[in-house]
Amino acid sequence: MLLAIDAGNTNITFALYDGMALIADWRLSTNHDRTGDEYASVLYTLFAEKGLALGSVDCVGICSVVPLATVALVRFSEKHLSVKPLVVGPGIDLGIAVRYSPVSDVGADRLANAVAAHEKYNRACVVVDFGTATTFDAVSSEGEYLGGAIAPGIQISLEALFSRAARLNDVDLVTPECAIGSTTTESLRSGIVFGFAGQVDAVVERFRQEMGGDALVVATGGQAELIAQHSRTIELVDDLLTLDGIRIICQRLCSN
Repeated sequence: MLLAIDAGNTNITFALYDGMALIADWRLSTNHDRTGDEYASVLYTLFAEKGLALGSVDCVGICSVVPLATVALVRFSEKHLSVKPLVVGPGIDLGIAVRYSPVSDVGADRLANAVAAHEKYNRACVVVDFGTATTFDAVSSEGEYLGGAIAPGIQISLEALFSRAARLNDVDLVTPECAIGSTTTESLRSGIVFGFAGQVDAVVERFRQEMGGDALVVATGGQAELIAQHSRTIELVDDLLTLDGIRIICQRLCSN
């Protein structure tokens, strides 16, 4: 079985695949101090809760934008699974052309998203990933990663606002009742939810103009479902896009 690992600045997601079938998935908060042994302990428990054996894993793919987590996860795989993991990045054969300079500047998660979008949808795509940053990535119909845009993510935008404005407090993000908020909480929800939906639409429309057609717009990441409800351009939400990208890359390279 394949264990796909997506290590982001906020969360680390694990997905266990048997071929193309998703068996189970888990999400942990990113802890830069967590060691390989600690990952083994946590995953042993998570696997056991679902009646799974950690020893059933014979392939590991890691997509990480957190260097310390990469080191710990590689050690976990090598020591506890006796598996040399495949670390997704510009140095491996992704199966798609990357039109970015330098290639090493592209986040591994963005590359995995591009691979999955091309494989799963087989047409020009714009991927919007709501993570620590909100990233926009363009993939041509021929499977070329063309580049993209990076904006501050929803959560770090809120944290910056709360740290600078003493009278504003933390708020749960749900769909606001209306755009014109009659309370501070509703005003915050309106500004964030409708504001980010509008940002997505504006960027996507420019991408589509430059790509010369109606690219499919796929959203993924923590707030994708919420923002997609209020976006004119997001056509579908794919929560597994990054993990599927890791799976596709690993399965293709392991079969060669």
